[in-house]
Amino acid sequence: MRCIPSREDIDVPSVFQDYDHPQRKAVESVGPGQVLVVDARGKKRAASLGHILATRLRARGAAGIVTDGSVRDMAGFEKLDLPTFSAGASPTTNLAQHHVVDFQLPIACAEVAVYPGDIMVGDRDGVICIPRYLVDEVARDALEQEKLEEFILARVEAGRPLRGTYPPDAQTMQAYLDSRPNRPDTPTQVPSA
Repeated sequence: MRCIPSREDIDVPSVFQDYDHPQRKAVESVGPGQVLVVDARGKKRAASLGHILATRLRARGAAGIVTDGSVRDMAGFEKLDLPTFSAGASPTTNLAQHHVVDFQLPIACAEVAVYPGDIMVGDRDGVICIPRYLVDEVARDALEQEKLEEFILARVEAGRPLRGTYPPDAQTMQAYLDSRPNRPDTPTQVPSA
């Protein structure tokens, strides 16, 4: 969903009576398993959306919300079983700063190009956008990196020094490969820190 700056003569409170308002149409366009990504231009003074629209997204089976703006009704979001990633909270309604112009097309969110169909992955550290055609490759490489980092962390927790352990030298990489039950036929390259 893409927002441009609001305008006082267009974005008046009476637009909340319009069932076909672009913001509501965008919410109703999100299907099961999909994520609503909002281009709020990084503006946080007014919310991108609030708890009622987020609740509708959850009811539609959405997988989450990502916005580079803020959200409203944070107490409701804290109880809502819908992963939401925002730049913060604001009590101000979207019309004070945002005018939704379109949806289901390429946007920028937090200076990242997001296309319909891209895969959004988020955790406590943030959100990444993965082009759909790269998902299998990125997932495989990310899992391998996680396993390697768990191995390295265990060594550091056991008292090993950083030199040779992190980043891993050839000996540490070999120990890692030897520790894996289904190790690959070709050795993994030593990653850079």
